[in-house]
Amino acid sequence: MDDGAVNEAAHDDAVRRAPVCALVIFGASGDLTERKLLPAIRQLAARHRLRPEFALIGVARTAMSDAEWADKCLSEEAAQAPAQAQARATEWAPKASFRYISGGYDDPDTYHRLGEVLADCDRTLGTAGQHVFYLATPPRLFGTIALQLGRSSLNVSTAKDWPRLVIEKPFGWDEPSARSLYSDIAASFTESQIFRIDHYLAKDTVQNLLALRFANSIFEPIWNRTWVDNVQITVAETLGVGSRGGFYDTTGAVRDIVQNHVLQVLSLFLMEPPTSFHPEAIRDEKVKLLRAIRPLTDPDVIARDAVRGQYTRGGTRDNLIVSYREEEGVDPLSATETFVALRLHIDNWRWTDVPVYVRTGKRLPRRTTELVMEFRRPPHLPLFPAEATTLAPDALVARVQPNEGISLRFGAKVPGHEFRLRKASMDFSYSEGYGQSRDDAYERVILDALVGDATLFIRADEVTRSWRIVDPLLAYWDQSPDPIPLYHAATWGPQEATQLIQRDGRQWRNL
Repeated sequence: MDDGAVNEAAHDDAVRRAPVCALVIFGASGDLTERKLLPAIRQLAARHRLRPEFALIGVARTAMSDAEWADKCLSEEAAQAPAQAQARATEWAPKASFRYISGGYDDPDTYHRLGEVLADCDRTLGTAGQHVFYLATPPRLFGTIALQLGRSSLNVSTAKDWPRLVIEKPFGWDEPSARSLYSDIAASFTESQIFRIDHYLAKDTVQNLLALRFANSIFEPIWNRTWVDNVQITVAETLGVGSRGGFYDTTGAVRDIVQNHVLQVLSLFLMEPPTSFHPEAIRDEKVKLLRAIRPLTDPDVIARDAVRGQYTRGGTRDNLIVSYREEEGVDPLSATETFVALRLHIDNWRWTDVPVYVRTGKRLPRRTTELVMEFRRPPHLPLFPAEATTLAPDALVARVQPNEGISLRFGAKVPGHEFRLRKASMDFSYSEGYGQSRDDAYERVILDALVGDATLFIRADEVTRSWRIVDPLLAYWDQSPDPIPLYHAATWGPQEATQLIQRDGRQWRNL
């Protein structure tokens, strides 16, 4: 065997592949399955991540035959995949078992027929009780499906750590509803079997936060309150609510973004080093960080440290953007927040007195997600006193999307006879540094669930702690007689958000 063949064989051995198993998608006829899950599964097959014995089973109320389900699963492959991927998918598709069950989610007969299909897969494909149930349904059905799976004994298997239950967010509406949902699910599944998805955590650039922190010794000595002045997290969207107006109007920016995406990314960015990279060790440290966030329980503190907003008409004469209250499905008198800015405090040894500023919103000028760590200014600048007050602080910027990468901002001399300083940056770009295509976030979370790697999934205590942080804020705004502040679409939120950070003598990073 020549060197090329040896390398190729070694590469094939190193490919992370799912075991022989059956994936059951509840909500198989829905939008999430169509837009996200099936394209991700097709790509996993194209990348040789699925074995020939993989079974894909759909469950939904919509009537569909096995053949129609197979066509739905494979129909877009030719249009989306390159030639090599098409060949691999063709190899996979005829051998896979595509089965479909139509029925009500609360109907015991649906689960009886599902049990028969899974038993057939165990016999013909050798899945041997290795089953994954993916709940791609509206959240109100999560508890019902979990309870029915338990009543039908589909929650047990002779295979260790199987079956598994994969749940989409949101995980409840507040802390009491999250606990109630967990009670329903825990009646049938143990915590080790439950995989709660936040697809944000599966982005390569979010995972790179772990590499940035713990694979580089140069950062650890300065990753603390001695050297860090403040941390800023921005999750900005240019789009409005679109066709999701009815859903969003009952949700808002805190539930949609802050309670999950923001707090999860924050905990990864600022947590203590784990004792190992075992999933539970990482999740333990994330929970410790969330527990250290000071709850916003005092009304005076909320009034000072929290800002909400809602977009109104904006843009230009040629491109006028409608207000939130004019969006389809939105209450014309809605007080739902589309923008949030917060100042959070972390009460632990590493981060005490380092404010964490968070802002997120819709209809902002740019689509971007980034984390910024601004460092303290030099204590003395005798060589260039004129620059002391105008020079921006050094900063480490982690860009999650778009233009994924990392930048380090520092002071440098401007060429010329005068000694003038200006900020410069060292930039790392994912697209330039690593030319190969990266897995979609849903590819990663689906593969992790099939493999049984819980690192990027959210544990029950993370969910309840996150709700405990934001619940008092939501209750305060719900009872507040003050009208919600408005901001023009295509601007950076209400003026109160700028004032929140300027009161501390700081400013939001210019995007």
